[in-house]
Amino acid sequence: MDVQQIRAFLAVAEELHFGRAAERLHIAQPPLSRTIKQLERELGIQLFDRNTRSVSLTTGGQALVDPAKEVLAALRRAEAVVRSAGDGETGLVRIAFAGVSTHDLVARLARVVRSRRPRIQLELSSQNFAQPAMKKLVQGDTDIALGRWDVVPAEVAAEVVMPDMLSVAVPDTHPLADAPKVHIGQLAGDAFVSLPPHEGAVLPDRLRRLAHAAGFVADVVQIAPDTQTALALVSAEVGCHLTLASVARNVIDPHVVFVPLDAPAQEVDLRAAWRRDDRAPAVRAVLDELLALQQ
Repeated sequence: MDVQQIRAFLAVAEELHFGRAAERLHIAQPPLSRTIKQLERELGIQLFDRNTRSVSLTTGGQALVDPAKEVLAALRRAEAVVRSAGDGETGLVRIAFAGVSTHDLVARLARVVRSRRPRIQLELSSQNFAQPAMKKLVQGDTDIALGRWDVVPAEVAAEVVMPDMLSVAVPDTHPLADAPKVHIGQLAGDAFVSLPPHEGAVLPDRLRRLAHAAGFVADVVQIAPDTQTALALVSAEVGCHLTLASVARNVIDPHVVFVPLDAPAQEVDLRAAWRRDDRAPAVRAVLDELLALQQ
């Protein structure tokens, strides 16, 4: 049984007239009659009682009507899914994101995709740091990465999705807590809480560079595994923490104050990255929504 036979059967079953059914299918009546006879031979059952004046469904024909409709409906759904996949309207898109500062952006993106492109499924993967997210992207384990990188591999394209700047988190008891801004040199005698100085870690690198330019070595008294822990240590007055202005928008702690850092421009903007050779329409659709959020 093929699709053409099913369409022919339903046309005759609904019209109960071979001539009208043939007109509906835009074919001549003899080919339609041959199609029905062939279908009956394949099924081994008569589907219609027909004489010179009327056509009616047999019991077997009546039993076939609903399954035949279900087959055509499934075919239409399959065609729609294929078309929407080509248009970027369906599919799975994996996103790896790093850091507290990305959380609000990822939440907004998820809401937009759910509203505008409900047949696209997002798989969200939180990373402590940006470098693991980039590694997943290069290895093909994710489709889009969000993070801050000084170096982006040649096979990866990247674009800024959230401009950012450096800030210093200090305890609310710190002498500079009420300052409109702070120069790194003013913190030469302070203790610092830092993130792990692993390869590609932007903030530990910036702390080292800025302190060196100001003529001192930052006194890192504790390494925190992530930003949330670092800020908890700041709240406990363990030390200051070089962080991002965007982090302040995602943290509520009355004992932590974020003071803008007065320093030469530093490349700390949040970027979206994707593989240049990725042609998946759904990935392109999600990227379009993501890049539009900054406009």
